[in-house]
Amino acid sequence: MGKKFTEIAPELQEFIKEQKIFFVGTAAETGNVNVSPKGMDSFRVINKNKIIWLNLTGSGNETAAHLLKNNRMTIMFCAFEGKPMILRLYGTAKIYHPRDQEYQNFIDLFPETPGSRQVIEMEVDLVQTSCGYAVPFMDYKEDRTVLKDWAQKQGQEKIETYWEEKNTVSIDGFETRILE
Repeated sequence: MGKKFTEIAPELQEFIKEQKIFFVGTAAETGNVNVSPKGMDSFRVINKNKIIWLNLTGSGNETAAHLLKNNRMTIMFCAFEGKPMILRLYGTAKIYHPRDQEYQNFIDLFPETPGSRQVIEMEVDLVQTSCGYAVPFMDYKEDRTVLKDWAQKQGQEKIETYWEEKNTVSIDGFETRILE
């Protein structure tokens, strides 16, 4: 049976640190709902009600577009190893780009990662755990390096050209403001 909490308790913070993947869900009032898998060393718990995560260059930029329209966000973790559990964080989020002071304040909390495009800050107002009994066991092998390798090979100038071509508008036509 699921349990609800108003904060991320220390034992849940430890659970988060052990996870290799998380899923981010966002939606504007209209258009498509987006759920994105995220990995690498890109998630931090700042305190019991605040998290940040590093958003890397990808084929789309749906999260950014959605947050500009509707700042609600859900993050989900699933235990693929060990004790079964699903952990969801619900709240409201803000998106920061390299041009923003908040991005500069947070970026040093992550390892230097080529292709970093935004930091997302979320105020968590509801934490929910549920059983996860049907989540399969999966063995973690290693992080993929394809995105890092690609971004490093491109260099910042080509990455910004990629953003202009692929990341300025969502699949529903919403602006992302990545290059303002």
